[in-house]
This record gives sequence, C-alpha cells and structure tokens, in this order.
Amino acid sequence: SSNNNNSKDEKSKSADSGKPDKSDPMIYIIFISLLFDLLAFTIILPLLPSLLEYYRQNDASGLYAVLTERVRWFQQLLGAPERYISVLFGGFLGSMFSFLQFVASPIVGGLSDYYGRKPVLLVCAVGASLHYVRLPATNFPPNLHPQSGIALSYLIWALSSNFALFVLARFVGGISKGNISLCMSVITDVSSVRTRGRGMALVGVAFSLGFIVGPMIGAMFAIFSNKTASGGAWFLLPSLLAFGLAAGDVLVLALCLRETLPREKRVKEISSALSYGLQLLNFSAIFRFAAIRNVPKKDIGALRSIGLIYFLYLFLYSGLEFTVTFLMYHKFGYTSMDQAKMFLTTGVIMTLLQGSVVRRLPEAKIKGYAIFSLYLIVPAFVLVGLAEGSRMLYAGMTLFAISTAFAVTCLTTLVSKYGNDDQKGSVLGIFRSLGALARALGPVVGCIAFWCVGSKVTYIAGGLLLIYPALALQRARI
Repeated sequence: SSNNNNSKDEKSKSADSGKPDKSDPMIYIIFISLLFDLLAFTIILPLLPSLLEYYRQNDASGLYAVLTERVRWFQQLLGAPERYISVLFGGFLGSMFSFLQFVASPIVGGLSDYYGRKPVLLVCAVGASLHYVRLPATNFPPNLHPQSGIALSYLIWALSSNFALFVLARFVGGISKGNISLCMSVITDVSSVRTRGRGMALVGVAFSLGFIVGPMIGAMFAIFSNKTASGGAWFLLPSLLAFGLAAGDVLVLALCLRETLPREKRVKEISSALSYGLQLLNFSAIFRFAAIRNVPKKDIGALRSIGLIYFLYLFLYSGLEFTVTFLMYHKFGYTSMDQAKMFLTTGVIMTLLQGSVVRRLPEAKIKGYAIFSLYLIVPAFVLVGLAEGSRMLYAGMTLFAISTAFAVTCLTTLVSKYGNDDQKGSVLGIFRSLGALARALGPVVGCIAFWCVGSKVTYIAGGLLLIYPALALQRARI
C-alpha cells in the first residue's frame, strides 16, 4: 500500500542520513537549555499575585493608577472589589505574554529554516531586547542567543521598581519565547525516526522538572527576601536567580550548541521560509488547516474537528488555570510557599502519570483516554469553584492534575495520525499554533470573569462549559 511505501521511504531516508540509533549529544544540550529556561520561567508563578499587589501599593510610574482609573467605572458598575483589579491586570499580562509567543514562534522557525538553527538562536531576540531596554548594540557580543532577551527580561524584572518596568519585562520575555519551538526543531534535525521519541521524552521531563522545582525555588527565595529585605523589593532575589539561570542557559548554548541544519538542507528563498510561518499567524488558515493539501477530505475534516476541540478546551482550561494562583491568594490567603506546595503536588502527579501510564498507552485507546481526560476536568474545576477549604481545593486540583497529564498528549497523538509523512511537521505546527492562540485569549477572559462575577461562578460555569469539547470529541468520527 501507499502507506507502507511511505513508511519504507521514511526509514530509508533515516538510514541514508547516517544517523545512528544512539542519541545525538545535542539533544542533551537542548535538555539542559530547556531545564534552565523553564526553571527561570516558573519561578514567578507563585509570586505573581503578590507582585501585582506590591505594584498596586508601590508604583512610582503611575501606570497602575492610570489603568485602575480607566476601569473604575466598570468596577463600580459591577461592584467588583478593589483588590481584584490585580487579577484583571494579571490576566492581561498573561495573555500578552502568550500572544507574543504565538507571534514569535512561527517567525523564528521560518527564519531558522533559511539561516540555520544556531544563527537564529543566537541573534533573533537580541534586536528586540536591545530596542526595549534602550541600550546600544555595541554593548553586546555578536554571539548572543535569544535567551539573551529572556535573560534581559529577568534583569528588567529585578530592576522593576515600578509597574511599567514590570510590564516591559513581561513584554521582552514573551517576544523572546520563540526558543521553545526552535529547540524542538533542533531535536528533529539530529534524531532518526527511532531516537526522536527519546528526545521528545526528554523535553517532557524538562517541562515537568521545571514546573515542579521552579515554583518551590521562587517561593523559598521570596520568603528569605521577606525576612531580610525590610520593606524593600522582596522579589529581588527570585528575579536575580531567574536572571542567573537564563544567563547560564546563554553560556551553555553559546559554548556547546553546534549548527544542526546544514546549508544544503536549508530552504533557498527566505520568502518561502517565512510563508509557512506567516500562515500560522492567519487565524482562519490555522482553523481550516489550509496548509495541509493533497489529503482526503475525511482527513481534513478530522483535523479541523480535533483542532477546534483542542482550541475550545485549551481556551477554557487556560483561563481557569491562570486564575488559580489568584484564587489561592485572595480567597484562601495562601502564601507563595503554600502555592508552591500546590504546584509541587500537581506536578508530581502529572510527572508520575506521564512517565508510567501516558507514554505506554496503546494507539487504540488514545481517543478513549482523551475523552476521559476532557470529562474529568469538568468536576475538577467545579470542585475548585465550590471549595471553601484546602481539602476540597486539593481534591479539585488533584483531578485537574490527572486530567492534564492525559489531555494534551492524547490530543496531540490523535492529530499526528493525519497528513502525509512530509506533512506531519506542518500538522503539528498548526496544532501548536491553535494551542498558543487559545492560551493568548484564555487568561484575559478568565481573569475578566473572575473580576466581574467572582471565583465561584467563574469556575463552575467554566467547568460546565468544558463538557462541550468532551462531548464533541466523543461524537467525532476520528
């Protein structure tokens, strides 16, 4: 059959390329890079509600006060508490960060197909970083990685004595985050069909470790800062640690990473390199999977169905997930360490399930487990909304962790079955763009709902709305 021929061709290409079954050392360099990056990124998670409260009371720039006045009339109309304004601003910051990542990732990927991976990793975010921190280009050596932009965002955060600088730090960080998709490309470059799974598994391990350890480190440093910085900027130590991790990442990549896309394998025209990336910024095109051609109509229909289900799920999920830290802070009075313990609990559950169950799921059961995970998130968020004490909150977040461990992985596996062999990368690229767009919209909508109608209504309504993606997937013929 044609499928068998395609499979044979792919295997022969792998063999011809001379890639051994042993994993390329660059995979481990990428693992270390991502681990440093994610540890730095997650340090801020349990600190964000406290940070916004700090800027509400200590903002020399006046930006917080100006924004508060702009929404004052709406706040009075709804009767929303003054302290919940920080939730609203947190949502805008979260959505801004994710939207910038949504824009940056495909452009970075397109440029790397033309210029090579390492040159783009070294310089793509430097221009943005230099522009936003208003420093002359001569201050920087020519071999900086886009993590330089990320490192600078943490340095700006450390120096952010006012809210305007903090917003600037998040902007620089978001526009520098195209590195994640580029790291995936490096792994694909140096892997054979047999070893690619190992590389992607290491990426999963880096994410899990980052989201387990990073929040705990941030909370511990914040506690230490609170004890030693009498009335000062208590977030200085966590932000400097994030900067140190990002700077370490720069050194690892600058000294250890080699070019993984040879010149002969690069696209010949920069216009063709960017055309696919720009398609990923066209909302209509990504929902229609317009870049996927010469496949049966049934397959296109299946792709569009899974894509829409994934978008709706992640839109609702990310909005509720993002507001959990504000819920713990405002309703339950959780400290940064209390929140970090919650992140630790859910992270360990997800890591154990992904390492022992999810990666061993037989293909025939993937859809069933995906449906199960989408239904399970419904009671998870309803319990979180109804919770009046820590016991019920932990029960809801435990169900949340179990569902999260399965959902995205299973949906990604489902969508990866479609498209010809040379289209798999495009299919997954479009799928990731749908997820990034959902995460760009979800936090701001979730935080507006939290601010307008309170946490209980937001979580119960959001949980019940999540029945639709589960029901749609159950009925879908895929």
